[in-house]
Amino acid sequence: QVQLVESGGGLVQPGGSLRLSCAASGNIFSINVMGWYCQAPGKQRELVASITSDGTTNYADSAKGRFTISRDNAKNTVSLQMNSLKPEDTAVYYCSYQGRRVGRVYWGQGTQVTVSS
Repeated sequence: QVQLVESGGGLVQPGGSLRLSCAASGNIFSINVMGWYCQAPGKQRELVASITSDGTTNYADSAKGRFTISRDNAKNTVSLQMNSLKPEDTAVYYCSYQGRRVGRVYWGQGTQVTVSS
C-alpha cells in the first residue's frame, strides 16, 4: 500500500512558474520510480517526467528545458519545477509511484494546473 498526496497546483499566466510537490507514504520499496503525469480533458494520461531512486531522469519532449524533476529519498518526496508555462500545459497533474511490481502503479489524487492570461 502506497499513498501519494500532491500539492502546488494553481492558476498561472503564460511564462510563469509553478512547483508541484508529492509526498509518498506506506510500503515504499527502496528501488522505485516516481514521476509526474498530466491529463487534459479528452486526452489520455501521459508522462511528463520520471525519476528513479538512484536519480536517473526522463522527460517528455515538451517538458525538456522547461521542467525539472527532483526527489528526496530520505523524505519520500518528489517535486516538479515548471517554468515557462504555456496554455497547452493546462491539465490535472498526477504523482505516480512504481516499485517492484511492473504492472502496479499508484496514483495521487491529482492537482489542477491552469495556464491562462
